[in-house]
Amino acid sequence: MQLTGGSVTFIEQSRFIINGLRSSILWAFVLIAICMLYLFKSFKILLCSLIPNTIPLIITAGVMGWKGIALKPSTVLIFSIALGIAIDITIRFLVNYKQELDYKEGDEQKTVVSTIHTTGISIIYTSLVLIAGFIIFCFSNFGGTQSLGWLTSLTLVLATLTNLIFLPALLISLSRRRKRAD
Repeated sequence: MQLTGGSVTFIEQSRFIINGLRSSILWAFVLIAICMLYLFKSFKILLCSLIPNTIPLIITAGVMGWKGIALKPSTVLIFSIALGIAIDITIRFLVNYKQELDYKEGDEQKTVVSTIHTTGISIIYTSLVLIAGFIIFCFSNFGGTQSLGWLTSLTLVLATLTNLIFLPALLISLSRRRKRAD
């Protein structure tokens, strides 16, 4: 006996989308981790970069569950798009942090503050432009496009905040632990 029909197709399609999301996010994190290790040659910096970018994705998934938004091809794109943009913000911050560290003679707290002042403004402007671009999708008549617009905008707002607040806090706490160990 073999079950057929719209319900079976829908369940199989949903399982396929969820498995695809899981594997694509996993591969994205693996590839990002390899790139971050290559760029910064530090496992601690890798962890500092991945944690602030995981939080917005988890919150977005929670909001989707809370609002009853199903995982569809249009909503699954949110995670990939937002993760790519959030990692871009993180890399920009960490590259400038690494460059400023030499000028601040290794004082990591001053370096973080200086990086926020120099890079933070450009990160905010870039994020605002991207958020505005995705908010345009909210005016669509198609529900999937609307969800893509506001959920991606929400994720980008959260990613910007975590990268400008949580990432510097992680870097400072990492430097304090390192000083205590010395």
